[in-house]
Amino acid sequence: MRVLSIPMRTRFRGITVREVALLDGPGGWGEWSPFLEYPPEVAEPWLRCAEEALAGDWPEPVRTSVPVNVTVPAVGPERAAEIVRAGGCRTAKVKVAEPGQSLADDRDRVAAVRAALGAGGHVRVDANGGWSVEDAVAAIVALDRAAGGLEYVEQPTAAVEDLARVRRRVDVPIAADESIRRAEDPYRVRDLEAADIAVLKVQPLGGVRACLEIAERIGLPVVVSSALETSVGIAAGVALAAALPALPHACGLATVQLLTADVASAPLLPVDGALPVSRPVVDLAEVGRLAAPPDRVAHWTARLAAVRAVREDRRS
Repeated sequence: MRVLSIPMRTRFRGITVREVALLDGPGGWGEWSPFLEYPPEVAEPWLRCAEEALAGDWPEPVRTSVPVNVTVPAVGPERAAEIVRAGGCRTAKVKVAEPGQSLADDRDRVAAVRAALGAGGHVRVDANGGWSVEDAVAAIVALDRAAGGLEYVEQPTAAVEDLARVRRRVDVPIAADESIRRAEDPYRVRDLEAADIAVLKVQPLGGVRACLEIAERIGLPVVVSSALETSVGIAAGVALAAALPALPHACGLATVQLLTADVASAPLLPVDGALPVSRPVVDLAEVGRLAAPPDRVAHWTARLAAVRAVREDRRS
């Protein structure tokens, strides 16, 4: 296991440094990078995803490239426009409902993104469950106007029941993320008719094949999104997107752009708004340069042992 510490270009999801663990196996490299606050039982499916990659156990692709969106953190409008112009994509996902910010901040950011994309580009927003039902309805109307039409709103509320309530009161499509990956029953989104789109992330959901099963059973169009990985982890998301029978929306897999460095000799960065379906070659010199200090390696070693202990408890 190689533990890496990679600075972020912009504060994102409350962090400025992304820590990841890379593992090497007979089928290639895998990434295990659950966020630091996640307990062992939550981090366990992330390890299953890495182990699937180590075994080389990915399904055959049905496409050679995957369209992607640029991700815009909760930054000011000028910076948001810069990120979009540098992102090389025709779709942008904009973070909104950031603690400490206002709807006016979100509206200005979304308007700047629309202007930077120009006509024909798609704007989607992600609230990460940050609104109440009433706030979500009001915000969606305002942001839809600022965007000149939103493609969809991702996870406007935390509870899946509230997601269903919002969906019945707005005209903009609703996408579910946390209501799938953090739920004991991911299919309540389907049963409650709470969303129009399913957002799937391979690490939190246990790997490519596990996500394919969810996609088949949930019966909704799928957007594959990242968990802020290096190219090694992103490759698993690309493998999922490449294997889906249909891919009507751009995927949220261009997030290597948010890191100041990457482990691949040819990082998975978008060209003409798409990522190639390929497995990156790991640059061992770069892995060494990004190595985390010994205390962080010890932390991740203990984490791995704790996850394996959870597995043993489940088996017994």
